[in-house]
Amino acid sequence: MPEVAAEYVDRLITVEIRNRGMPRGITRPLYEAARAEGGGRPLSLRAAEGMRDRVGAGDNVFIITGAGMPPLMPKGENDGPVGAAVLARALYWGLGATPIYLLERHHVDPVVASSEVAGVRIVDYDTAKGRRQGGTVLTVPPDGGHVAEWAVSLFDTYRPAAVVSTERLAPNAKGLIHNATGQPRPQVDVSPVIAEATRRGVLTIGVGDHGNEIGFGRIAETVRQVHPYGGRCQCPCGAGNASAVKTDVLVVATMSNWGIYGIEAMLAVLLGRPNLPHPPEMTRRIIYACLDAGGLEAMWGTKLFLVDGAEGESSASVVQMLGDLVRNALADPTQGTIH
Repeated sequence: MPEVAAEYVDRLITVEIRNRGMPRGITRPLYEAARAEGGGRPLSLRAAEGMRDRVGAGDNVFIITGAGMPPLMPKGENDGPVGAAVLARALYWGLGATPIYLLERHHVDPVVASSEVAGVRIVDYDTAKGRRQGGTVLTVPPDGGHVAEWAVSLFDTYRPAAVVSTERLAPNAKGLIHNATGQPRPQVDVSPVIAEATRRGVLTIGVGDHGNEIGFGRIAETVRQVHPYGGRCQCPCGAGNASAVKTDVLVVATMSNWGIYGIEAMLAVLLGRPNLPHPPEMTRRIIYACLDAGGLEAMWGTKLFLVDGAEGESSASVVQMLGDLVRNALADPTQGTIH
């Protein structure tokens, strides 16, 4: 049953909706490459299985997100924070874990606003851990320096059971970070957190949509082949925007938020929890909360009800279909009264 459900979950979250000016026709080949490289099984299922098997009640889970930066996007974009909040909800209410967001300072407000609407309060760590009152936020060293040392201290202190990155840009083979159209972005490189997790045998999951995010190092050659800027970027480095950072599991989706929605759906199936997936109305409220807190939509840099150029209502519709899929997959077998 999980395999059947996961096939259609993966189909839903990879329906490509993009403007013709953006890289198009890349979602399916990236998905197929990630699936083949990972053993041929649905990606949402592999990610959900990893969390079910490795994360238990009382465990900590790091959630990394945040794309976009000043001056164009002072607090980042809304693809990333919205999904991160939904993931925190699934971890908190589904597995009893404590979500710990790892963020740059300018991304904090949209993530906190999204998380609060998703039902995960943001409090200090002692309250989150000792009283099970929600999750907490830790901020990346502001100048991007000493991230490797910071990562070591994080793992020593919080001992996470898993690390999930969603819509977090990663360096290419030359160590430089680029956006979806191959333009350089001097964003802080948080990949040392992934490297430290790998060194310690901690589960890592990467969720992304264009191949320049954490996790796509698993299929970097495919990114270079199918993405218009994968092999050659629009900056002097000339090495393309293909991520060089690998995770244990890579989930490819039309937008990163949808990838998280798919993981949430499959976690619900695996746990036998038909009411775990968040409802469409919550999707709308999370997106609006993120926008109101400064997480702009990434096509025009506005507070319009969009995510990656697609109407926010499209995200709510995907969540509706995923929820129906989960509920029917877990319902008692029946042919009704007509068939």
